[in-house]
Amino acid sequence: MNRRSLLLGLAGGAVVAAAGGGYVVLRQAPAETLIATPAEAASGGAVLPDIALGRADAPVTLIEYASYTCSHCARFHETVFPSLKRDYIDTGKLRFILREVYFDKFGLWAGQIAQCGGDLKYYGIAGMLFAEQKSWIGDGTEPVIAENLRKIGIKAGLTKDQIETCLNDTARAEAMVRTYQKNASADAIEGTPTLVINGEKFDNMGYAELKKILDAKLGG
Repeated sequence: MNRRSLLLGLAGGAVVAAAGGGYVVLRQAPAETLIATPAEAASGGAVLPDIALGRADAPVTLIEYASYTCSHCARFHETVFPSLKRDYIDTGKLRFILREVYFDKFGLWAGQIAQCGGDLKYYGIAGMLFAEQKSWIGDGTEPVIAENLRKIGIKAGLTKDQIETCLNDTARAEAMVRTYQKNASADAIEGTPTLVINGEKFDNMGYAELKKILDAKLGG
């Protein structure tokens, strides 16, 4: 696992490489695979604010670093997140934050669709992207992925004009990349999905194991 390759991240470009234990790490790839250039991504500017689920004063905060093109992340949202939401987020015990990681331009495009609906629609669209990951990636070609992402946006209630505006918003894309880089660097994130629970970092895990950690954090 190469921490440097992820912290350089989109500055050098990245592709997905599978690793053991249901975890994905970043590897360098040609910069032209990305919308933002190294200079754009590294330029100064504020990071975008987190979009959170749950009570702001919840005793536990869980940050998930995830990529929309990461199969292990999709699996986490299929098998773990529904129970996490039911037992901890909806009951006021936990504040959840999804922080997007961009392995490639397709993950960035997906993030642009997820964020296009604003805070109110964000988690609904993010959930669709994880649930339908195999379908929208399709054959892995740019035209197919772009069209499938547009279809998800329409299904989520976005208009065609909204979608095109979001996908062509270069300034927003640069801010998304900058936000990802700064947050991932600050938390020393090396792969996805990574969970940061009240400041403590954990690799991917099943719900039973996660529940034990959360209950311990809650003093149970």
